[in-house]
Amino acid sequence: MKPLRPPGAPVPRPSTSAVGERSRRAWLAAGAGWAIATATAALAPRPAAARAAWPTRPLQCWVGFPAGSSADELARTLVGPLAAALGQPIEVENRPGAGGLAAATALAQMGDDHVLGLLPGWQLTVARWLQPSLGYDPLTDLRGVSVVASTPLLLCLSPHLATRGSAALRAIAEAGAAWQYGSPGAGSPFHLGMELLKAHTGWQIRHVPYPGNPQVVNALLQGEVQVALLPPALAVPHWRTARLPVAAVTSPRRSALLPALPTLAERGVAGYGFEHWYALAAPLALAPEAAQRLARALGRVVRERDVQQRLQAQGWHGVGSTPQALAQRVATETARLRPIIERQHIRIA
Repeated sequence: MKPLRPPGAPVPRPSTSAVGERSRRAWLAAGAGWAIATATAALAPRPAAARAAWPTRPLQCWVGFPAGSSADELARTLVGPLAAALGQPIEVENRPGAGGLAAATALAQMGDDHVLGLLPGWQLTVARWLQPSLGYDPLTDLRGVSVVASTPLLLCLSPHLATRGSAALRAIAEAGAAWQYGSPGAGSPFHLGMELLKAHTGWQIRHVPYPGNPQVVNALLQGEVQVALLPPALAVPHWRTARLPVAAVTSPRRSALLPALPTLAERGVAGYGFEHWYALAAPLALAPEAAQRLARALGRVVRERDVQQRLQAQGWHGVGSTPQALAQRVATETARLRPIIERQHIRIA
């Protein structure tokens, strides 16, 4: 496998105009090209000893968020069975800082093929537009391995609102800029997911950033904001006790995690779909055939019954993809979110 973008190809640069349909097709074609390149590299003849050697020693899995965070729990759920599948122990190392970008940047600069990174999807897609001074290009400086897990977000409403369901969506549209939504900061998946939803619906609801999602929940419960996109692990307990109304889930289809909740498409928002997801990546020092082996092992692990149950309890759906499928997802999501970021001038510090 080669990097997600073939060497020598021009690095995409942010523009001041929105990406139109032609640009979207170009991004998708680029993703297909990266996938073909990774497949070709994986099939190239290599010595049998090199194919069988990796991993030769214990591995590290870097997580750019603190111990006890959602990402940390996800990593610790997977490293035990993945270590058993690979025949080497895997140590989780928490490297918080800069919203996870410190770990991703350090990973891209590593020359060690026994260091892995669990990265949120946005760090592989739009991070370089959210932070123009980013110290790495995920398309050329990282080896994409696999989509690890995904989760829909829940469109939650303040209990102080008189409307529910589809009527609440109409009320949001009619409120214009008088209503507000909360998120844990500019550039977060919860912020980008809502801005993408606004682009689909024409809503004018205003953004209010908070330090984290727990503060967003409190703001909803107190009526400081009317709407928010929240992760299932945080929102579902409040929903089940009827403290926090949920209008819909953001996934394109009903989620196996919450099959009773309708999608936004069912509520009348055609063509919308958005999920929060994590991927496994590595420095370019990781050989293409090693990345393929790692992806296959991860795919088997996330399909184990006990692992599935643990992931679902945390609000995740295990995915486990090929490097090529990860490259395609990166291209597709970048084409959708980049114009939103440029039009709204969204930046992170």
